[in-house]
Amino acid sequence: MGTLPTVEDVARVANVSRQTVSNVLNTPDIVRAETRARVETAIAQLGYRPHASARRLRTQRSSTIGIRLDPMVDGISGTVLDRFLHALTETAATRSMRILLFTAADPADEIAQFRRLRDGADVDAFVLTSTFHRDPRTEWLIEQGIPFVTFGRPWGIDDMNDPQHLWVDIDGHAGVRDATMHLADSGCDAIAYIGWPTGSGTGDDRRRGWTDAVTERLGGASPSLSLARETEEGVTQARDTAARLLGERPGVDAVVCASDSIALGVTMAANAAGRPSLPVIGFDNTPVAAAVGFSSVEQPLAAVAAGAIELLMGTTGTAVTRRTPAPGEAHRLITPQLVVRSPTRATAAGTPTATG
Repeated sequence: MGTLPTVEDVARVANVSRQTVSNVLNTPDIVRAETRARVETAIAQLGYRPHASARRLRTQRSSTIGIRLDPMVDGISGTVLDRFLHALTETAATRSMRILLFTAADPADEIAQFRRLRDGADVDAFVLTSTFHRDPRTEWLIEQGIPFVTFGRPWGIDDMNDPQHLWVDIDGHAGVRDATMHLADSGCDAIAYIGWPTGSGTGDDRRRGWTDAVTERLGGASPSLSLARETEEGVTQARDTAARLLGERPGVDAVVCASDSIALGVTMAANAAGRPSLPVIGFDNTPVAAAVGFSSVEQPLAAVAAGAIELLMGTTGTAVTRRTPAPGEAHRLITPQLVVRSPTRATAAGTPTATG
């Protein structure tokens, strides 16, 4: 077995100093782009991997990113976080970084955990999930100067475009808009929407996607605009809400939902109402959507994880770096994709037609 390539080998191949190689690995933003590219090429050619333990001792960094493990609401919505954590861990490993999971009872407890992990030098940065209006966690991290990135936009506060608040998110508006447009283009003209109560930044964004699509495709006076309903996240709650909707408005010929949990509840209500082929579209494209057979909006979580790591570490860096991003470089808004399963069209209430 041959010897592993060293920093000196990379420096020799790239024709730079050992310190320049170290800078590319740890603080790439201070290295000229041309030199950085030459070093990165040498690293790739040699297959060089920094020794993680030695680097932690040398740099006084933990090479660790902390993230709260959210409580699982149910087996459906919980799979989204599971998939994201897997993608984040895999992506971090390619930069010789580790992911540390911790639990917290509420935002105040999570801030206490931030303080404990910061004081113990256990993490270099945090990834936050489940952002909400006036989220106190982001304000505390900014005040403390601790690097972080959120999976989700900073709803309802002043730092939506603040380069101190790095964020990556799925464009829920675009996803729900595409889903609604697809149903309208398939012949549906009474498209209902069932989502979370008003006040959820993510939920409100998705509902706007439905409203805009209905207005654009069916007109501002469309009866569909009166077909929005709110429910708490959960299959049972969504089933009851959908049952009331279908009883009150039997002309509904399709339903777009804020999540797959809600979509499953709608599907159950439609089956009970004798409308098993009512087109239903969820959001998240969980295994449940595939198993039951309803369409759903796919969140590209690998792209979210890659965006989060890139915002914290730069394009090629192997350490969390403090930097001031240029305008437009502090955020990533990723467009999801609609995964279509039959049925997608209903000819009339009670007599749906499957396609595909």
